[in-house]
Amino acid sequence: MDTTKPADFKLPEDCTDMREVRIGVDATDRELMELLDRRFGYMRAAARIKQDRNVVRDEARKTEVIDNARADAEKRDLPAGKIAQIWGELVETSIAYELVEWDRLRA
Repeated sequence: MDTTKPADFKLPEDCTDMREVRIGVDATDRELMELLDRRFGYMRAAARIKQDRNVVRDEARKTEVIDNARADAEKRDLPAGKIAQIWGELVETSIAYELVEWDRLRA
């Protein structure tokens, strides 16, 4: 048994039917949610650390994050343009979340 993966799902190359694929997709979605939870935790940390609300939005950093995602997607032979769009939404959602947190912490 491969100990590098959870026993409750198979890696894509090991799937032989759609049930296994769906189990893997669902498990991956749960992992993605865990990662998003961590990412938004960093937004809460940023809101706590930044003393000026005007520095929450950082267009240079936003561009850097999206460009990094695009480049990583290209290396993985994934649809880089669409992933860049997803990351754009993720970054905008993160900024909005951080602003709400910034205000909440200083209310």
